Amino acid sequence: MTLRLEQDGAVARLLIDRPDRRNAMTQAMWEALPVLVGQAMADDAVRVLILASATPGLFCAGADINEFAACSAQADWRVANQAAIRASQYALAHAPKPVIAAIDGDCVGGGCGLAIACDLRIAAPGARLGITPAKLGIVYSLFDSKLLVDLVGPARAKRILYTGALHGADEALSIGLIEEIAPDPLAAAYTLARTIAANAQHSVRSSKAIVRRILEGQADDDATTLALFRDAFTLPDFAEGVAAFRAKRRPDF
Repeated sequence: MTLRLEQDGAVARLLIDRPDRRNAMTQAMWEALPVLVGQAMADDAVRVLILASATPGLFCAGADINEFAACSAQADWRVANQAAIRASQYALAHAPKPVIAAIDGDCVGGGCGLAIACDLRIAAPGARLGITPAKLGIVYSLFDSKLLVDLVGPARAKRILYTGALHGADEALSIGLIEEIAPDPLAAAYTLARTIAANAQHSVRSSKAIVRRILEGQADDDATTLALFRDAFTLPDFAEGVAAFRAKRRPDF
């Protein structure tokens, strides 16, 4: 199995495990990833998902170029490959629960596409990130490119795409491609995940949904977002949060 889902209490981790090919993603892996994300989202015990490599020092070298070379002449395969890659990124970006990428090593091409589809990214000091269509003569989709623009802005996104350059962790942090550098990104991701998992999940998931609406162009409230605000006051999380505040104790959501 080249992808697997594991659970540790309220935190699940989706592990890429193909170290002999630097975790390069095959068509079968692209197709499997949304299914595993869906399983984590459907599990009531899971509150946060971490995307990481099963092997320290690796993240993901992107799509399997050997498979590209062998199959790209087939029109049906190209269509299926594009659909599977988009489905993987969409599953991460639109997952109702928070998703954190723990990046240790190279995070390139489609691997970087997966990372930027997550909510947050923590990288090792030696990590390198890049999106490299210009070095392969291919074109990234609008959805893929928009994820990058949303993170770093249009000018930096253009520079990343035009040059295909790899960026070290310090530069990636400075331009907003990642949010944190940590010696052990998986351990740091667990620490962050447990902090998020301890908070009111209605608040966390509603915040993710609202930010996603903003990124997709919504500029003002509608009936759905107004209801998220109003209805929160009627839910058990609000009652527990107020009770804990008044008792000066930690809330138990």
